[in-house]
Formats: sequence, structure tokens, C-alpha cells
Amino acid sequence: MFHGQSILPAIRDMRDLERFLVSDLELGVLLEIHMSRLESIFSLLGKHQKKVFVHMDLIQGMKADEFATEYVCQTFKPFGVISTKGSVIVKAKQNGVVTVQRLFLIDSISLEKSLKHIERSKPDYIEVLPGIVPKYIQKIKERTGIPVFAGGLIETMEEVDSALKAGAEVVTTSKRLWSE
Repeated sequence: MFHGQSILPAIRDMRDLERFLVSDLELGVLLEIHMSRLESIFSLLGKHQKKVFVHMDLIQGMKADEFATEYVCQTFKPFGVISTKGSVIVKAKQNGVVTVQRLFLIDSISLEKSLKHIERSKPDYIEVLPGIVPKYIQKIKERTGIPVFAGGLIETMEEVDSALKAGAEVVTTSKRLWSE
């Protein structure tokens, strides 16, 4: 469990945000939101005592680089930042937020390359996608010593349970399993 949650809701639109704000959950992941909405979203989050990871690669209208990361961290003070990019992770760490580096499991070559990037960026957590591959959740956790989130293609509570049993700290999903 991560901060008392087994699922981190992935917030993709304003309907998801509304559901999150009235939920019992404290922590979520902000995806696919236009940069012009960040100020109002963070204002709402503050009023409801909610925290989010900002997925820097998916903020619309904003390049996912160290400059945008510094701006988001200093202006909005998110709980954390998620990215596939090591430079974004490093900059977020410098700004004192929790970092999650996304790792896409495509094949063994991409796995090895990703692990080398993770050695350099040293994120607080690794998010393994797709999260429906429990065997690799445990392998990556053992090899890096870094706690793992599971995300991607998780659609059922059985898949959530499987990822958690494999050693994931938490599961991220855009399926509304957390609001049912």
C-alpha cells in the first residue's frame, strides 16, 4: 500500500477529477490535462486536501523537459512527478517532489536500456507498464531495489490483486475501479 491506498486513480478529465475530489482517496495521478487548467485544478485539489502526481509527459501544451518540470514543481507544488525521461526525474528530485520513472516493457532490450536510465536518474519509484506482468514487477524491484508501481492495461480488481501480490506498492489505473 502506498499512503494507505492500493490504487492511485489516473485522472484524465474533469469528470475523473470530480469523482476523485469526493472520494476517500488522498492521492491520484494527473494525466492528459491541458496546461491552462493546472492552476484551477491545483486550487480545487488544495480545497479538498488532495494530492497528485503530475505526469509531465502527458500535460497537453507543455513540453516534458526540465524547464517545464521546474515550473510545475515550483508553481503548483505537486506531491510528485511521473515521466519516462531521466532529465525530468532528476529536475523533479532537485525540486523536492517524489519521482516515478515509467518503464515500458516491450522486450528484453528495452528493459535493459530502461534499467540503465534508472540507474542514472535514481527515481523514488518505478512504474512498470503494462502492469499485468507480475513476473517483471518482482524482477525489476529485486534488481533495482526501488519500489514499483504497476500501471497500464489493468482493468479488474483481480489484476490489481495480482500486481500487489507480485510486490507492487500501488496500482495506477484509469479504469474507475477506485470509485465503484
